[in-house]
Amino acid sequence: MTLDELRAWLRLTLTPRLGPASARTLLAALGSPQGVFEAGPAAWAELLPTRESKGLLTEPENLAEHTERAWTWLHGSEQAGAADAGRAVLSLADPRYPQALLQATDPPLLLFAQGRLGLLQAPAIAIVGSRHPTEQGRDNARAFAQAFSEAGLTVVSGLADGVDGAAHEGALQALSAAGEGAGSTIAVVGTGLDRVYPRKHHDLAHRIAMHGAVVGECLLGTPPLAQNFPRRNRIVAGLTRGTLVVEAAVQSGSLITARLAAEMGREVFAIPGSIHAPQARGCHALIKQGAKLVETAQDVMDELQWGLHGARSIGASGPEGLSHGGDDNAEDAVLTAMAYDPVGLDALCARTGLSPADLGVRLLELELDGRVARLPGQLFQRRAAA
Repeated sequence: MTLDELRAWLRLTLTPRLGPASARTLLAALGSPQGVFEAGPAAWAELLPTRESKGLLTEPENLAEHTERAWTWLHGSEQAGAADAGRAVLSLADPRYPQALLQATDPPLLLFAQGRLGLLQAPAIAIVGSRHPTEQGRDNARAFAQAFSEAGLTVVSGLADGVDGAAHEGALQALSAAGEGAGSTIAVVGTGLDRVYPRKHHDLAHRIAMHGAVVGECLLGTPPLAQNFPRRNRIVAGLTRGTLVVEAAVQSGSLITARLAAEMGREVFAIPGSIHAPQARGCHALIKQGAKLVETAQDVMDELQWGLHGARSIGASGPEGLSHGGDDNAEDAVLTAMAYDPVGLDALCARTGLSPADLGVRLLELELDGRVARLPGQLFQRRAAA
């Protein structure tokens, strides 16, 4: 993309009152952003309502600033070294623009990208969920992502805290272990690519840019604004063949992503949980609405008709990867009494016959061993053994 082309695309993006749908109408009729601005008011008036066409008359005040920042970001990387390489601003006309996203609802006019750009054309699965998952939910996200990546699927998520971060980590772990055969991961962000949100994921974002890809439609310098994250979700759904929801509340961004995926004709999957867990209610609502209940990575692969090619599977019956316990777990009276629902101390005392003091000691041992998670409200939950 030349400097003049970049400037024209940014001007189209920044034009006030001109929505993406209207911009695509102009591009379909006039061929390119340069063609749009060369056509003039008469052509605009034939294609758009007066209110929108008038906005094209005046150049946006911040156009020069955004153009300089984007051009410097693109070409400064040539001198910055490998860590900042692989940067691109992909327009709808760019052959590197993700084909799956082109076929989705409301594709962005411009997509900022950094990393392994070839991943944008690879078969992908989204993993989304709560920013405050249970430890089991975090484990599930990481393990499912690792299995998908080992199988050659690229894992797409939103770089948020919780399930998103665990999914990215799982995919990178597979890439480290399996090498070129793995699918890696794509982070779709709701800020400019020159910012990282949340800040705690700075290192994770850097590793994704090195070994996967980071993409977003927000202009460089855009801070984390609440209104940008729901729009980010449509890109997560649009890049993929399906969306897996790990844990989610009934009112959550994850369910927005799932709804958008369904509207685009993509598959929606959900992992069930305890009827007592708030984090499971969103998944249960999706299943009631027709999402496919999944217990293993193989369940998802079968629906997508994508073979595991020897990658490890994950399941409720305890195959390699995540399991629900081995011989040690079966012999432990506290774990047997807990089952897999969140449970309080009083209930566990009644089930096991242990005193509160003895039970507290045993729970602490199991927690330190990674076999029990402590939840808010003095509840405890058994974790699947890694």
